Amino acid sequence: MNPAVEATPPEDKRGDDRWMSMHKRFLIAAREQEPDVLFLGDYVVGMAAHTEMWEKLFVPLHCLNLGIAEDETQNVLWRVQNGEIDATDPKVIVLCVGANNISHSSEQIVAGILSCANAIIEKKPNATLIILKLLPCGRQPNPLRAKLLEVNQKLKAACQGLANTQVIDIDPGFMQPDGYISHHDLYDYLHLTRSAYSKSFEILYDLLQQILTDSVDAQETE
Repeated sequence: MNPAVEATPPEDKRGDDRWMSMHKRFLIAAREQEPDVLFLGDYVVGMAAHTEMWEKLFVPLHCLNLGIAEDETQNVLWRVQNGEIDATDPKVIVLCVGANNISHSSEQIVAGILSCANAIIEKKPNATLIILKLLPCGRQPNPLRAKLLEVNQKLKAACQGLANTQVIDIDPGFMQPDGYISHHDLYDYLHLTRSAYSKSFEILYDLLQQILTDSVDAQETE
C-alpha cells in the first residue's frame, strides 16, 4: 500500500485543529469567490500568498490560494475529495505538492501527485491543470534533494496521459554550478525568499496570462 495515495487529513500533532480550520475556511472562500485560477498544494503555494509579488501579479488574475504549508500528497487529495474545489469553476488549477512526502520513495511521491491530478481532473475536467515540478532543498547536495530530482524526472512521463495538463519547471536556477544553494533564494534552504518568488513565479505568471488570454479569445469567437 502506498500511503501517498491514501487520502487523509494530517495528524493534529499540536492539538489545535488548525489544519481542519483552514480546510473549512477554504470551503467558504471557494463558495464566496469566483476564481479564474486555483492554487492547491503545500508551502510553495501557501507562502506565495503573503508576498508583494502575489498582490501585484496574481490577485488581478482572480486567483484563490488553497495552499497549506505542511501538506503532503495524501492531504491535498483528501481536501480535493472533500469539497474544496467543488463550488468553483476555474479556468486553470495550479498544483504543487510532494516536497513534504519525505518518508516516501520517489515512485510513491509521483503516484501521490498523479492521484491528486486525477482527482482534480475528475472534479474540473474543463480546467487546465498545471503541475509544478518540485524545487530543490538543502544548502549542498543531499539524498532528499536527489529524491526530489528523481520525482521531477519521472513526473512528466507519468502525466503524459492526463488531459489538458502541463508539467512545468519554475526553478530559475537556484542550484549554483557547485551544487550549493544561496540563502538569498531559499532563506532556510527550503522556503523561498520574496526575491526568489519573484523569479520563479514569473515563469508561472507568463503561462497563466497566456492561458487566460487564449480562453477569452476562444469565448469571443464562439
